[in-house]
Amino acid sequence: MKFSIVVQAAPYSCQSAETAYRFAKTLLDKGHDLHRVFFYGDGVHTGSALASPPQDEPNIPANWQALAADHDLDLVVCIAAAVRRGVLDDKEAGRYSKSGSNLADGFELSGLGQLADAIAQSDRVVTFGA
Repeated sequence: MKFSIVVQAAPYSCQSAETAYRFAKTLLDKGHDLHRVFFYGDGVHTGSALASPPQDEPNIPANWQALAADHDLDLVVCIAAAVRRGVLDDKEAGRYSKSGSNLADGFELSGLGQLADAIAQSDRVVTFGA
């Protein structure tokens, strides 16, 4: 079965963000296809390269990066929500005259069209956080 996941919770604001990661990992371990992970709302903070959790806590952004690298996943960060929250790639940092970018490797900024495509291409779309 082909799934897509929408993550709307910031990585350390509640359990939803880590649960989304664990759900994705389990899907892949069970042989399902994960078409896309779309980070929306406060979930865009997952794509920040500046997250520095304590060593005794899970590093949710790094976990997503590793999972994406291992399984060639599409990690899409909503561009409108990201720019509003200060998560920028090099192009958007230049566009808004900011001194630097902070989008982590493995994540890409894109629009809601990617979410619409994920919905159209997937058998199931599961949302975490609200």
